[in-house]
Amino acid sequence: MLKIAYQGVAGAYSHIACMELFPRQEYYACDTFENAMEMVKNGIVDKAVIPVENSHAGRVTDVHFLLPEAGLHISGEHFLRIEHQLLAVKGAKLQDIVSAASHPQALAQCSDFLKQHNIKAVSRIDTAKSCEKIALEQDLTKAAIASKLAAQIYGLDILASNIENANNNTTRFLIMQKEEEFPIDDGGEYITSIVFTTKHIPAALYKVLGGFATNGINISKLESYLLNGKFFSARFYVEVEQHINSKALQYALAELKFFSEEYQILGCYPAHPYRHKKQGNQNEIQLFQ
Repeated sequence: MLKIAYQGVAGAYSHIACMELFPRQEYYACDTFENAMEMVKNGIVDKAVIPVENSHAGRVTDVHFLLPEAGLHISGEHFLRIEHQLLAVKGAKLQDIVSAASHPQALAQCSDFLKQHNIKAVSRIDTAKSCEKIALEQDLTKAAIASKLAAQIYGLDILASNIENANNNTTRFLIMQKEEEFPIDDGGEYITSIVFTTKHIPAALYKVLGGFATNGINISKLESYLLNGKFFSARFYVEVEQHINSKALQYALAELKFFSEEYQILGCYPAHPYRHKKQGNQNEIQLFQ
């Protein structure tokens, strides 16, 4: 059986993602994303499933800082439809709830419901972990925001279902493993993830991005963040729709190498079908719009 690590406790959305990706395997709960990645690096588990961004609340804090330093490789991606439930101990009523605890991402995704019912948002490290505390305290005025699975595990009632702001609320997860393993290019759609820092010269980033453009490579994601706390030094995280072994990407990487101080290929993996899923409501926000 495969051993899969995730951040959180049983019933967390990362736990659900693990079960969808690797049914009936062994799942290992970890306190932090870093702990989950360390377990893979140390050979304790085979893979880690890590959330990186949500369609409405944005990227998950700190994960992009950890990816280049983890010494791991991305082998796949998964998109999970997130359905939030307002959970409380048996006997509690919606009109009596004064606070709801959950992960900051989940609270942001349910902000409309919380405002509508005048419920105070309380930040916790994890959605399912919030359920543990609610079940322990047995306070009829306190609730948690988590999954249906968490409600079953911790014996809580669902006071309100699907309270997320948008009906296409989706979180993207990356599958991390120790071995660098690129899939065979069979002509399908692939994503290659790269991190790099540019040389401190004018137009360096423009030149790097130009290498992708002139070789007909679409960039689906480009993010920057400060490196080592320095305001003049930035690291860029980029995802391109191309297999790592394609001639086009090799030419683009040659351009990147010339204008960057350093770069690292984090992984090449099949593009998930969700990327091209059509949404029914024209006002819904696409994750990669």
